[in-house]
This record gives sequence, structure tokens and C-alpha cells, in this order.
Amino acid sequence: MSDTRVSTADLIDSSRRHTFHASTHLRDFAQGDAPGRIITGGKGISIVDRDGREMIDAFAGLYCVNIGYGRTEIADAIYAQAKELAYYHTYVGHSNEPLIALSERIAKLAGNGLNRVYYGLSGSDANETQIKLVRYYHNVTGRPQKKKIISRHRGYHGSSIAAGSLTGLPAFHQHFDLPIDGVLHTEAPYYYRRPRGEMSEREFSAHCAAELEAMIQREGPETVGAFIGEPVLGTGGIIPPPEGYWEAIQTVLERYDILLISDEVVSGFGRLGSDFGFQHYGIKPDLVTIAKGLTSAYQPLSGVIVGERVWQALEDGTGEFGPIGHGWTYSGHPLGAAAAMANLDIIERENLVGNAAETGAYFNAAMQRTFGEHPLVGDVRGEGLMAALEFAPQKGAHVPFDPALKVGPRIAAAALEENLIARAMPNGDILGFAPPLVIDRDEVDEVIGRAKRAIDRVTDELTRSGDLKG
Repeated sequence: MSDTRVSTADLIDSSRRHTFHASTHLRDFAQGDAPGRIITGGKGISIVDRDGREMIDAFAGLYCVNIGYGRTEIADAIYAQAKELAYYHTYVGHSNEPLIALSERIAKLAGNGLNRVYYGLSGSDANETQIKLVRYYHNVTGRPQKKKIISRHRGYHGSSIAAGSLTGLPAFHQHFDLPIDGVLHTEAPYYYRRPRGEMSEREFSAHCAAELEAMIQREGPETVGAFIGEPVLGTGGIIPPPEGYWEAIQTVLERYDILLISDEVVSGFGRLGSDFGFQHYGIKPDLVTIAKGLTSAYQPLSGVIVGERVWQALEDGTGEFGPIGHGWTYSGHPLGAAAAMANLDIIERENLVGNAAETGAYFNAAMQRTFGEHPLVGDVRGEGLMAALEFAPQKGAHVPFDPALKVGPRIAAAALEENLIARAMPNGDILGFAPPLVIDRDEVDEVIGRAKRAIDRVTDELTRSGDLKG
């Protein structure tokens, strides 16, 4: 509950002195040169701060509040479970009823032989688990050299030591001595910046697959254990794969017997208009990473869904070497499981996967119609309820702005003045959208209207300064 006896300014000052904020310019925030905000509530697609300012959250927190804000049925489920069993560990075969029901439900949603789920609290720790499973799998199947994991430039897979190494964004590596040995990065499926002049999407997909195969051959196929990718690149710019991409990539992986990890932290549980992104694109993963949409962030919960090929090796390994040496204190936490079950009930009852497909198609069509010919917009892209606008100084030139102009952050700031939260994506002047899956067409129109006013304002500024070419 908010304590009205303490001013917002005093609370923010306390936060500046005592809280280490994620992904923040620490000096500017600590010294008062960057703003702070205290969020106190929300409803549907909007949040409210302590001063009563209401903002449309067109990024669903961090792609995660899929069912929207203010769903008291999730709180009720957490409360009911907390009264019955707030915690017990899942080591040595212990479980709890909501966890058993959740695991069975996830297996049914996933299909494709993906029948077991290991639980954590975040996408980062889930991808840490993935790395350990890849190593364990190849050790117990007699291929101890087959440990390298190939990720992609612009991929995002977490910000811990190992998962942060899988991430392919410079800011997550600089000054942290990352990536660690054994993690490689291949070309991103970033068609807007296609190399070697003009290519069709299929030609570019073939190029990406050829680059991957060349890397595997350089490293030695006997040393490469897994490939990890998001079905749609998220934090790297909200980049859907070009036509034929996943088909071409999987052909290469199958040729060299390399495990495929589908990172569904963002795309899982409906965001693309399918239960999972791997289903959306015909991907056949051995392992799947889940988090965010699993609980719509009402409780921390993540997971690794394990396919039969890997599971059999895990069984064989423990049969020979004893219990597997991996576990978190909070794995399979009953409150997280209860929240996830209530969340999935809402997604199913309200057909939010279908809404993501139908309203998402409307959203992306409206984005294209509104911004496709806009003088500041170089690319409009998206899938389901994910979309991005990439800004360019000259139409059709596929060249970036001078980073010093900070065009993306300026547009995000202008959008916030319109009470619209959209995300300035790292590694480019890109504005990202990933609204809650409960959004309707009228709300889509409102999001786009506010975004256009913000973009038009910055366009006028750049035109006056001479930084936007005709």
C-alpha cells in the first residue's frame, strides 16, 4: 500500500541512495540527472504511478504481462496456495500439486515429445540450466569435446555470466569479460541490414545458414554441441526471421547432430499468435526455454522443457553416475506454479493466443499503413503482438543515424510525454512494441496515434537540424 505521508520525491531520493537498479545509468540516476518513477498500480494495458499519471504500457513490462495488469484472480490463487503450502523444495522427488498439474499442462501445450519441465525463476537461470544440460548430455553420450554453443549476434538470452555470454549484444559483454570460452556468435537473421547488396529473403536465409555451417566446420563439428535462438529476435530489435530461415538453419544442425534450443522466454504462451514460437515457425527443438508469459510476471517462474532425446541421456547418466548435480532452492516453487496455472486459465478462457494472432495482424497492418512511408522510418516489422520501427536518416538507404543523436531514446521519451511506454531497443535506433495480449483494436489505434505524434515531433526536430535527409 502507498504511504501518502511520504512524498514521491522523498521515496525516489531513497531509491537513488539505496537501490541498485537494473539496466540503469547508475551515475546519472544516483546524482539525480535521470528521472525515477514509482509505479503503484495498473489495469488492463495501462499502469499508474504514485502521482496518478496513467500510461499505456505498450511493452507489457518487459514483454511479460501478457494477461494485463490488475488480474485479481492471480492474487487469489497465490494467496490460497500460500495459506496451504507457501514453500517446500523439489529435491529428491518432492513436489506439490500445482506443480504437477502445471508440468502436465505445459507438456500438452508443447507436444513434440517435450514432456519434462525443470523450473527456475528467470530466463537467465533457465538458460544457465540449458548450458549445463548440453554439457551433461554430450558427456554421458560419449562426446566430451562437443560442448561449444552457437548463439547469434543480436540474440538475447539473459545477463548472468554464462547466459549473458549467449546474449549477442555488446552492452551485456563490455567490461564483464564476456563471452566466456565455448560460446560463439553467428550472423543475425537481420534482413533489413542484408549484406552483399540486394538479396531475396530466401537468399539471405541461405546466406545465414551458410555462415553457420562455415563456423561449424572451422570449429570442428565434433566440438559444437548446441545452437540457441529466439524464434523472433527480441531485445536485439524485434526481428522476425526472413522467409525460409528456420528451415535452412535446422538442415545444417541436423547434418552435424547439434542440439537446438528454442528460447521462448518472450514468444512462449501466445505472443506470436501460437502457444509457442517453435510451433509458429515449424522449429523442432530439443530443449525450450520459458519464463515471462508463463506467469505473466505475477510471480517469478521460468522453465526448461526437455525433449525425449535429451531426457533419455539424463536418465542414462543418473543411472550410471547417480543423482544429477543441478538444483535451485526455489525450483518448482508452489506459489509460482499456482500463479502459472491461474495465468494459463485466463489465457485459455479468454483466447488470448487467438487475440494475439487476430489483433496482432491488425496491429502490424496498421503500423505498416501508418509508418511505411513515414520519412523517419526505415523499416516496419513485426509478428503477432510484437512490432518494431527502425529509424533511418534517409529513406531506402539502410544506413543508421549517428549514434550521438540518440534518435531511438528521443522518440521513446517523446512517446512517454504522450503517456505511451514503448521501448528504445539497444543496438540501433529502434522503437519496440509488445503490448499485453488483452489489447483490443481501439487500444491499438490509441497506441499508434500516440506513437505517431511522438515520431512526428522528433521528425520535425531532425528536419530543422538537417539530420534527416529528404
